[in-house]
Amino acid sequence: MFAILFSVACAEVHEHTAPAVNPEDSVAMMTSYGVNTLISDSGVIKYRIVSERWVVNTTKQPSRWEFMKGVFFEKFDEKFRVQAYVQADTAWYYDQKRLWELRGRVKVRTIDGMIYNSEELFWDGITHEFYSYAYSHLVTPDRTLEGTYFRSDENMNHYTVSNSKGSFVNEDIEGETNKNTASTETTDTVAPPAIRPASKRHAATK
Repeated sequence: MFAILFSVACAEVHEHTAPAVNPEDSVAMMTSYGVNTLISDSGVIKYRIVSERWVVNTTKQPSRWEFMKGVFFEKFDEKFRVQAYVQADTAWYYDQKRLWELRGRVKVRTIDGMIYNSEELFWDGITHEFYSYAYSHLVTPDRTLEGTYFRSDENMNHYTVSNSKGSFVNEDIEGETNKNTASTETTDTVAPPAIRPASKRHAATK
């Protein structure tokens, strides 16, 4: 009788095994909350990141940082002075490509008074450029531009807006100020004005 009960009990034992881990599974290496940290590049502090949630995932290809709860940047120059503020609803940083992908309500504001808005913006850390293939709205102290393609150096001193329309202020030869509205299907490229020789009476200081 004992032998019969033992054999029945053994027959009811089931082995529970988990499926093998797939290398493609998304397993985060690190998840941080309430992030406020400085990020350096080649030993130089480049920007500050503030985010509610930061996920580092080295399993996905390409490997990436994920900011699904929004992100805010302070961008610094080589002397640790703030040059621009960048924010987005969602962001990914592809560390091997040194490429930021910003999505949602993307906004960039520089200390020179330029304000950029879009639903998409890429920030290339290798070429040191911003670019977007989505509708972009750009406001500077002297003009407003809209377009479906945007490219700029990362300091936003030289930029290109394609398929654009906008308004800007010009001064005519007599010194009078006229407001002109321009609409174009070609590229609008803007660079800083040429530097004029300094006055002999006073030396400019900063």
